Amino acid sequence: MRKISVIIANRHSTSICLEDEFYDELKKLAAARQMSLNALITEIDAQRSQANLSSAIRVYILRCLQQNP
Repeated sequence: MRKISVIIANRHSTSICLEDEFYDELKKLAAARQMSLNALITEIDAQRSQANLSSAIRVYILRCLQQNP
């Protein structure tokens, strides 16, 4: 489990906890989209329906993997 400090929308600082495997996949997705981790997490945060940001990130990663096996 990895605790990561992030800045959402260039103004709100928070931290998330992700398993190493999810963190690694999140970095790959950000790189593939030529985005910073903060920018991708900001996008996920804006679109989430889950109350917990870490859960929303896991669901986002799962959906991306399901769309691009």
